[in-house]
Amino acid sequence: MGSMDRPEPGNLVGFFVGALVGAGIALLLAPQSGAQTRGLLRDCAARAKDELDGAVDQGLEVMDSAVERGHEFVEKGKESLRETGRQAKGFAEAGRTAFNEAKDELASEHR
Repeated sequence: MGSMDRPEPGNLVGFFVGALVGAGIALLLAPQSGAQTRGLLRDCAARAKDELDGAVDQGLEVMDSAVERGHEFVEKGKESLRETGRQAKGFAEAGRTAFNEAKDELASEHR
């Protein structure tokens, strides 16, 4: 998923702050009764809460996905290290065998 698919956290916060400030100014300048203004404020606050809840849920999903990818990466790294260890052990055993064969061959030539 590219960076264009998700809004940046700073942009999201800026959006919410701007929306709340704009709503507050509009409500202060609107010629409405107190009851109507309180109703609009409640509606605006409810919408902002719903949007914030959605953003939090999206953030948690992204974090969970990142954690899972991190676990997969660590497991692949562990398996790679185990395989490298097995190969190194095989190379060491082959080197030891070749050394012993060369040593035995040299010893038999000197007899």
